[in-house]
Amino acid sequence: MIISRPLYLNRILPYVDKNMIKVLVGQRRVGKSYILKSIEQTLRERNPEANFITINLEDFSFSNIKSADDLHNEITTGLSSERKNYIFIDEIQEVSEFDKVIRSLALDTNNDIYITGSNSSMLSSEMASRLAGRSAEFRIHPLSYAEFLEFHRLADSEDSLMLYLRYGGMPYLRNLPDKSTWHEYLHGVMDALVYRDIVSRHSLRNNDFLQRLLMFISDNIGQIFTAKRIADYLKSQRINGTVNSVQTYADYICDAFIINKVRRWEIEGKRYFEIGEKYYFEDLGLRNTVIGLRPLDYGALLENAVFNHLQSQGYQVRIGYLSGGKEIDFIAEKSGEKKYIQVALNVDNPDTAAREFGNLKEIEDNYEKILVTLRDHSPNTLDGIQMVSLRQFLLTN
Repeated sequence: MIISRPLYLNRILPYVDKNMIKVLVGQRRVGKSYILKSIEQTLRERNPEANFITINLEDFSFSNIKSADDLHNEITTGLSSERKNYIFIDEIQEVSEFDKVIRSLALDTNNDIYITGSNSSMLSSEMASRLAGRSAEFRIHPLSYAEFLEFHRLADSEDSLMLYLRYGGMPYLRNLPDKSTWHEYLHGVMDALVYRDIVSRHSLRNNDFLQRLLMFISDNIGQIFTAKRIADYLKSQRINGTVNSVQTYADYICDAFIINKVRRWEIEGKRYFEIGEKYYFEDLGLRNTVIGLRPLDYGALLENAVFNHLQSQGYQVRIGYLSGGKEIDFIAEKSGEKKYIQVALNVDNPDTAAREFGNLKEIEDNYEKILVTLRDHSPNTLDGIQMVSLRQFLLTN
């Protein structure tokens, strides 16, 4: 059964029949294939007389496709000159030089092309070049909290939120009704991401170094990341690795869409910091397979969940810094609008409240300012700053 994900369909369908290659990118197992099927299903209903060509390069049925020539031959033998051709290719990065085939097919306006991929070579900067600027990219993420509730037929509640923070938003979990198997499934997904999209793809030999780096990032969500600090830490654990290897391996983990790098932005000076970015996991359930879920982790998971929600809603996200080293957890921008967001488990402690509200008050512009806490607080506004619970925030657009 295909469960529609309007969050993405509503972004993609306006590009139907436009002379642009539609590129869906994201981590493996986040549901790109099913979104592709949803698009195909919608187009079959709209235009039942059209010609449809569907290729899944992870399906053994298409194991004959080894090269760009093979891909070209497979598609062109099925093309129609009299009907509209809708072409769907899943996990296209499995074929080297696929871009040559896609560019050639796109020369014919009778072809409407949709492709998916699971590593960062598919991202906009490279795709724009490889596809001659004729592509539209759509980043697909794991289930948002609202989608999680729909997929699992759950009502919004504290228990549902805790389930989401523990197991994350990998769509296939809905097919595993026994929650005792969820961790095992997620562990398998993480192993596949690490060994297929990192170790195998980059021919790595130092797997222990990679695993230790993943554990360090898991244990330091939302902390300033410097390659030297991590190299020193790993050295203290008798794991050899240079500053360059730390940065290189971290980039590989980002390439597989396991983590997201967020740069720091100086609000007054309007410039990026050269070093010291932060990392957040694409999926909380996968993060919890790396290092486990401990009571003290919920503050970091709360921050990660807020970041993931902003990403899924299409915001550009940065970390904000004010003079004196004061931090704004997230600056989120979309369509010319901006939000400043602080995240805290609670503000029961006066010092915590003074810090979180104080940092937001120092921002002099009039854009929306929000403080997200785990649970509701009363009153829910202070000097124009909104206080919202995590559940409330995750259910807003």
